[in-house]
Amino acid sequence: MDKKLLDILACPLCKGPLVYHESDRELVCRGDRLAFPVRDGVPVMLEEEAREVSLEELDK
Repeated sequence: MDKKLLDILACPLCKGPLVYHESDRELVCRGDRLAFPVRDGVPVMLEEEAREVSLEELDK
């Protein structure tokens, strides 16, 4: 994931920062505990495409 792109992306719900988890190919919002998929290098920033993240996963 391009660092410049990551710097400007924000959670579509709370507008908070996102953390890229390369191994899972997801952008994670710690505030909303949601993970947005990155497919073919393109972030899918739709709430209905996101999955809930457990507290254990946030500590990765």
